[in-house]
Amino acid sequence: MSEQQVDAPRPDPPRPDLATLTGVRSGKGSYYRAYVRSDERLQQAVRAMDSISRALVRTVQGPRGLLEEVVRAVGTHVAAEWVVLALADGQLPGARPRFLVLHRDGVPVDDERLLPAPVRRELGAVRAGHARHTDDTGWVRVPMLLEGRPIGSLTARHGLAVDPEPSDLSVLRILANQAAVSLHTSEQYQAGVALHRRAQRVYDEAQAQARDLKLRTDELRRVEQRLLLAHQREIVDAERHRIARELHDSVTQYVLSAGMQLEVARGELAALGSGAAAATVSVATAKQLAAQAVEQLRRAIYALSQPSRDTVSTLPELLADVAEHHRGHLKVQVRVEGDVQVLPGDADHEIARAVAEALFNTATHARATRAMVRLRYTPDELRVHVADDGTGDPTTLSRVLRVQRTDTSGRHRGLANIESRVLELGGRIAFRRARLGGVRIELRVPLPIEVPATAGTISGLLDTAASATARPPVPPVHDHPGSTA
Repeated sequence: MSEQQVDAPRPDPPRPDLATLTGVRSGKGSYYRAYVRSDERLQQAVRAMDSISRALVRTVQGPRGLLEEVVRAVGTHVAAEWVVLALADGQLPGARPRFLVLHRDGVPVDDERLLPAPVRRELGAVRAGHARHTDDTGWVRVPMLLEGRPIGSLTARHGLAVDPEPSDLSVLRILANQAAVSLHTSEQYQAGVALHRRAQRVYDEAQAQARDLKLRTDELRRVEQRLLLAHQREIVDAERHRIARELHDSVTQYVLSAGMQLEVARGELAALGSGAAAATVSVATAKQLAAQAVEQLRRAIYALSQPSRDTVSTLPELLADVAEHHRGHLKVQVRVEGDVQVLPGDADHEIARAVAEALFNTATHARATRAMVRLRYTPDELRVHVADDGTGDPTTLSRVLRVQRTDTSGRHRGLANIESRVLELGGRIAFRRARLGGVRIELRVPLPIEVPATAGTISGLLDTAASATARPPVPPVHDHPGSTA
């Protein structure tokens, strides 16, 4: 039998290394215990990342809420008794909080004096920028990096049975960098708040300056109005004095001369005897009229020679004067609403004259005892209401006004005069039943009022000055029925 060659037995293929598959190495015969511990650490890392992700979406709490979640996650991951998160001195000066310390019971500590000595030393080392303290027992440290530069540290006094593994340090670095970003955001937020506050202060100052400028502008306009009126008064006063001189030097002398000639004629007629008795009486009457004319001229000269008032009467002041004229026989109240405006030209006095006419008619024809004058300023309209408790009727007054518009005799024109004054200012007139029981006359004048073309003439200036220097006169009695209030 031939010798058969027997093949040598082939070795078994190498079994897979469990340490290579799981990344867990152990000197013991069993890998299960190390595998379980590694799985637990992995689950802790996942829970830490999950807590941070939840904190990131809670924006209402701000940066501090995220930092508290970071230190809690670190404390849970390494079973730490103390966790210290702090910025180095000089880094992110506007960020808040500057440090955060958490005890294992979960209560943050803000007061450095409440910390035990080892924790205070660790906090001081981080603040000073030291990477590692001399007492390293039980402490694990990772830097907080921002754009590659360290700005502080996240440290923990761990309670693990063994030193933290590289994977644990990776988790802590992720948490530390997240804290660094949050602190940087906090600094930017604080800077934004400070900028907003400065902008708000600047805005408030600008608003205050705008209000002050408006007040000053309004005051300048009032001063300008006073200066304009003063200049007008100066022109008017010069013209008044000129007219007074003319009346004194010419017209008065002529009237006096006429009176003297009448006296001579009366003497000559008396010498003629009884045949000229009638002519003597006529001459005596003419002489008396001449004397009255001289007296009237002297009064006019005296009035023209008086200086104008220094103050300008506004419409409420003029209406108060009008009401004062009628208080002897009529109880008049004046109410003003809105911001009083100085009307251009002679508008204030024209309206005051219209109100005076209405009150005169109320007292004379309506058998009223009370009257209410209401003045209301709005941005686009001036409203004047004159109401009474008399016996007038709005329909009757409207009919009377239509008649007076065509009356050319110079009498019976009380309502027409009121309407004419209002129409010249671009306004309108209406009659209503008053709450007091009588009639309410409504005057509505649009604002702003256009200055009449005659305001710059000498006659316009004379009218303006005369209105500003004297109270509105009580108008003469008008013989027409009804009431205009």
